[in-house]
Amino acid sequence: MKVEAEKVMSPAGSPQVPDPEAMNQMLPLGERRAAIEIENLSKKFDVVAVDGLTLDVMEGELFGLLGPNGAGKTTLINMLCGLTKPTVGTAKVGGYDIIKEIDKVKDQIGVCPQETALFPYLSGRENLDLFGSLYLMPKDALKKRSQELLAGIGLLEDANRRVGKYSGGMKRRLSLICALVHEPEIAFLDEPTVAMDPQSRHAVWGFIRDLTKDGKTVILTTHYMEEAQELCDRVGIIDHGKLIALGTPAELIEKYSAKHLEDVFLQLTGRNIREEL
Repeated sequence: MKVEAEKVMSPAGSPQVPDPEAMNQMLPLGERRAAIEIENLSKKFDVVAVDGLTLDVMEGELFGLLGPNGAGKTTLINMLCGLTKPTVGTAKVGGYDIIKEIDKVKDQIGVCPQETALFPYLSGRENLDLFGSLYLMPKDALKKRSQELLAGIGLLEDANRRVGKYSGGMKRRLSLICALVHEPEIAFLDEPTVAMDPQSRHAVWGFIRDLTKDGKTVILTTHYMEEAQELCDRVGIIDHGKLIALGTPAELIEKYSAKHLEDVFLQLTGRNIREEL
């Protein structure tokens, strides 16, 4: 289905040109531009960690990257973020080559690692201010953005407490918004809801959904299959460095005659995704 641009008249009566970004978000997922383009990407250490992986992630997509421990997920994300160079193959993130234009790639992305990287003797707000200053955000813009994020993630009342006094779930929520303070177009979220109680987890789900409503692209890794099934537009399952399944949760569940996404995972890998945790 093609979305036709309509002429919009300004108050003065002259036609306005439709916003290309807004028009792109109106397109079905398969017809949008690719935010991440991966072609035959491989990384070899003592063993092959990522093996000839090819994949496109579309703009505004919430993409779930699933796999057992040691499957190659972290290595793949490290290559896309410029933390390690591929052995073979290429990729573009936000339209920029991960080898030749890595500085421009880093301007496009935000990364929430599985291990929180926060300063325990600073308050939550001070941590956000510090991360924002690293991106050279203007003070007024940073103050406004911090307030929005703290409120959106449910930390406003605790913003002035030292992070060392936070619970594990609160630290995860703060780590998430620190990765997003500069409003990146593409976010890599590695296990963002680990150590959260169910109520907090569902609140974060709503927060992540809102990112894609704003046109952001999200790559989510998670060991919670119900999380991937609930949130993701599509999921890719990786095992032994290879992409072994790709589709919407509903497509994969139907294809493998499964009741849930976790059943699909078990069929394909022979392992429960949480058994090594």
